Amino acid sequence: MSGVIVTNPPRAAEKDVEALSGYGVATVHEALGRTGLLGPRLRPIQQDVRIAGTAVTVLSWPGDNLMIHAAVEQCSPGDILVVTTTSPSTDGMFGELFATALQRRGVRGLVINAGIRDTAELRGMGFPAWAAAVSAQGTVKATAGSVNVPIVVGGEIVRPGDVVLADDDGVMVVPRERSGEAVEASAARTAKEEASRAAFAGGQLGLDRYGLREKLVRLGVRYESYDQYLREAGSGS
Repeated sequence: MSGVIVTNPPRAAEKDVEALSGYGVATVHEALGRTGLLGPRLRPIQQDVRIAGTAVTVLSWPGDNLMIHAAVEQCSPGDILVVTTTSPSTDGMFGELFATALQRRGVRGLVINAGIRDTAELRGMGFPAWAAAVSAQGTVKATAGSVNVPIVVGGEIVRPGDVVLADDDGVMVVPRERSGEAVEASAARTAKEEASRAAFAGGQLGLDRYGLREKLVRLGVRYESYDQYLREAGSGS
């Protein structure tokens, strides 16, 4: 496997990234038609942390972190490093020494579709990370890969410069061309949710607010008293 390191790829507008940082992954995912989620395998090593940034992508050989070393040089303030491997791997490819170098460059966090280690140290230094596995298993630096090329994580394409959002609910990607659209759609969804929250706090039920009583009728769902239910269940009807 040979590789390439692409320099200075286009990035999403900084104002859009900052605006999206105010919304949760679930909100943006729903606002964009339930697209962009990188799957349930990527879990945070910390809690109550939300980040947004532009992707620097890495395609590595399993158990080999050579290209992560190469990618550090390509990182700028506001980036998020996104790493995957050419086939499934759980080896601990990233630890606190990498995080130290990335923090120095203003990187906001890591998403790795493989293993991570030094999790206590990473939490202690405030470097957020989402990983598919936690493993002390070490790696080598022997095989070429690529940096800042399109990669696939959880069935979604992540390109350099796309917006990556991550929080306790997971990780998602917003194509850089759709970042402005994502901001507008997320704001509209948030306003809608705030109205629903106020209605529920006032005692309204979702059955009425969302017109779900009619749907239950169409689906043939009926209401029965407990005694009636017991009579019908006992009769076998």
